[in-house]
Amino acid sequence: ENVTPKRHLKEFRDFDGEVKVGDQIGVELFDKVRFIDVTATSKGKGFQGVMKRWGFHGGRATHGSKFHREAGGTGCCTTPGHTLKGIKMPGHMGFERVTVQNLKVVKVDPELKVLMVKGAVPGVKNCTLIVKAAVKK
Repeated sequence: ENVTPKRHLKEFRDFDGEVKVGDQIGVELFDKVRFIDVTATSKGKGFQGVMKRWGFHGGRATHGSKFHREAGGTGCCTTPGHTLKGIKMPGHMGFERVTVQNLKVVKVDPELKVLMVKGAVPGVKNCTLIVKAAVKK
């Protein structure tokens, strides 16, 4: 309905009649909110081993050990004879949807269109964030 094309388009179903199609939504919505939840796609880390991906401790570094950054045993013995599902292994890390909860709102500046938050926000620079009032506060 007479809406100019935008760079990012997202549908939200939380606003029941409060906002019409094409309305501009600013940071003024968070004037009275003290805590927020921020959702975004986390930074991609590529293919990582078990030490970085899952926090495994690895093996000994000296005394003839050749087991430094490996996972160790992943399966059972003769029965069942295969590796069970859900075992933590090396693989792709990051680039997944992450929600950081209960971040404190420090300042809201409608003139500069800035929402200042205390804490870590997921995603790379200039990525699209979804900001909502905190669910657990």
